[in-house]
Parts: sequence; structure tokens; C-alpha cells
Amino acid sequence: MYYATPFFVALLFIEISDLIFAVDSIPAVLSVSKDVFIVYTSNIFAILGLRSLFFALNGVMSYFYYLKYALAGILSFIGIKMCFNELAAEIADQFPILMGSSGHPYHISNFVSLSIIVLFITVSILFSIAHNKKEEQQ
Repeated sequence: MYYATPFFVALLFIEISDLIFAVDSIPAVLSVSKDVFIVYTSNIFAILGLRSLFFALNGVMSYFYYLKYALAGILSFIGIKMCFNELAAEIADQFPILMGSSGHPYHISNFVSLSIIVLFITVSILFSIAHNKKEEQQ
């Protein structure tokens, strides 16, 4: 006869939280791509790599003081981008005269999004290095 130990229950809850994260992140992926294949495969890889990425990020957080602020900024930017893109599409449907010169509604492109994310991370790392050097001198 088999029994469920407390370790099994903990593992079960961890895996359920991974699954909830993957389902919860589907709208975020849909803001970047409408391709169903990309949406599902990115969520599968998120489930597979989430725990490893957490431990890697947790280890780096002590070296980079401002990284948590950059991550907060990135999450805020992605939320604003999702709202802006949806609002722009909705306004374009209601008021076609307000469409951009290309005939498409205004939106924040993936290239601009990636550039802003890289900028957030780069600036936070540079400020963190300067912060660490300043602390070492004191």
C-alpha cells in the first residue's frame, strides 16, 4: 500500500502553482503574439524552466541591488503595453479616422518592447555596479 507523505503534498502544490502560473501568463503571451503555437510552447518552457530561473535570479539579486526595481519596471511596462495596445485597437475600431498613417492602429512594437526591457536591465546592472563600488569604498 502506498501513502502520500508531506513531501508529496508539497511537491503537488508546487507543481499546481507552476500550472497556475502558466495559465495565468497566457494573456501576457497573447499580447506579444497571436500565434497559438508560440503561446503554448512558451508556456510549456515556462513550466520547465521556472524553478531553475527563480534560483538563478535569486542568486543574482544579492549582487545587483537595483535589479528588483528594474524587474518591477519591466512588469509595469508590460502591463501598460498590454493595456495601450488593446485600447489603441479598440479606439481604432470605434474611430477609424484616428488610425495611424499606415492604416493600422497605434501599438508598441515588439522591437521597442525588447529595447525597453534591455534598457531597464542594463541601467539597473550599471547602477548596481556603481552602488557596490561605492559601498566597497566606504
